[in-house]
Amino acid sequence: MLSFIGRRLLVALPTLFLVVTIAFFMMRAAPGSPFDLDRRLSPEIEQNVKAKYGLDKPVAAQYVDYVVDVLHGDFGPSLKYKDKSVLQILQENYQVSLILGVSAMTLASVTGLSLGVMAALRQNGWFDYGVMGVAILGVCIPTFVTAPLLVLIFGSGLQWLPNGGWNGGEIQNLVLPVFVLALPQIAIISRFTRAGMIEVLSSNYVRTARAKGLPIHRIVTHHVLRAAILPLVNYLGPASAGLMTGSLVVEKIFALPGLGKFFVISAMQRDYTVVMGMVIFYAALVLFMNLLADLVVAALDPRVILS
Repeated sequence: MLSFIGRRLLVALPTLFLVVTIAFFMMRAAPGSPFDLDRRLSPEIEQNVKAKYGLDKPVAAQYVDYVVDVLHGDFGPSLKYKDKSVLQILQENYQVSLILGVSAMTLASVTGLSLGVMAALRQNGWFDYGVMGVAILGVCIPTFVTAPLLVLIFGSGLQWLPNGGWNGGEIQNLVLPVFVLALPQIAIISRFTRAGMIEVLSSNYVRTARAKGLPIHRIVTHHVLRAAILPLVNYLGPASAGLMTGSLVVEKIFALPGLGKFFVISAMQRDYTVVMGMVIFYAALVLFMNLLADLVVAALDPRVILS
């Protein structure tokens, strides 16, 4: 297993390098600069500001300097948030996205697995059709539609929940954004689980277990579910990383101070260093979650050998 993890880490390094390279030159190719939105500066002052951040150098030289700094653990200062480094911004705001992501993925996993199992056991019944119909709606309707709709109903209309804000992570402030984030994942997980369950339920060893008189709950928990969720585990890796780094739309709509909101603002303001830092953080988290998913699959399926 250690050799497998070592090989995956060796593959991750050039992958991260490629992500950094592509993101760096894409940001530099975008029109505008970090100082276009400020008040008009004189050419001398603007040149001094660019020299301070190394933006007066050729792009190739800027790229080399940035890679060297990243290798030393320095993601640079923010170009828009005064007296703050990229690492400080990440440290101050990752907890909000982490709480939202973990809560949403936990809710989605429990609910989606339960609905998928029950739909598979009642295949072609009214419950199965109902779950799959709702799942299709959950996949098709984007979060920028469900979020304002739920705010309109439960926030402005019924006034049961606040329209937005963090408020120190109070439960009532988490309900709507967590549900909006979890809804598409519930739909996807339930469909994955149902498809895997139906396939495994028709296998020979499950028919043998039924012929021996084993109760259905024991067949499901001891034989079917373990094999049925293997494709789902591979999906949950990058999906969990996406949720834990923050949803761009949800955090913006609910005015939450997470990584997603800062990513959008920084991209609009051409804050190169902040955008690059968040891209690197997200890429590293995706690679880690994929590695974790492979280890979980190996633990669930004895046929998988990590060497």
